[in-house]
Amino acid sequence: MKLNFQDLILLENDDYVVVNKPPFIATLDERNADNPYSLLRLARAYSPDAQVAHRLDKETSGCLAIAKNPEAYRHLAMQFEHREVKKIYHAVVGGVQNFEGISVYLPIMPLPRNGVVKIDRQKGKEAETIFNTLRAFRQHTLVECMPITGRMHQIRIHLTCLKAAIVQDETYGGKPVFLSQLKRDYNLKKDTEELPLIKRVALHARSLTFTGLDDQEISVEAPYPKDFEVLVKQLEKFS
Repeated sequence: MKLNFQDLILLENDDYVVVNKPPFIATLDERNADNPYSLLRLARAYSPDAQVAHRLDKETSGCLAIAKNPEAYRHLAMQFEHREVKKIYHAVVGGVQNFEGISVYLPIMPLPRNGVVKIDRQKGKEAETIFNTLRAFRQHTLVECMPITGRMHQIRIHLTCLKAAIVQDETYGGKPVFLSQLKRDYNLKKDTEELPLIKRVALHARSLTFTGLDDQEISVEAPYPKDFEVLVKQLEKFS
């Protein structure tokens, strides 16, 4: 998969570039990975001093902010550390959910050997996410997720705690969505295996708001990538 970094840019100034990260590309270089691409590597080919102040999971798409110089990096990293960056994600979850500003405040502990996390009230680090229903479909819901903290897999495990696991998130109990589930008269051709509507965790970093070095607010929104857009449109069509 050949990627042109400039095609991903949503906003750029002298200090920052915010991109719409495609799914299935890592934020940082991976060890032992077949894919030579990472967002950081592409960014450094474009701007040699580029650094990322936050990460998105490999399967997650959407807004990723990249600093173009050390001062800009420190400025943004401090905002993340002090929880001053506003992050909004969209997720498609299982079941019809009615979330109105529901706050999940459950501590998270990583299990490094497995690359997953668990809720641990004794040893976990504090984690908080706020959830709002955007659109309820027949069997699924489009949810706005606002992580206050930035723990690994935070949104994913907090939604599972609400019995609303993200579509296709098998790690935390999410199920795939097939067109045959939605369309009553769906006919699959003989000897054909049906593929899910989305082949990854249905999570998208929708928007990011932070302050630039000039103290002006920078706010960016990332359009849905094709797979996420198709999923939402099909759920709307058959709801």
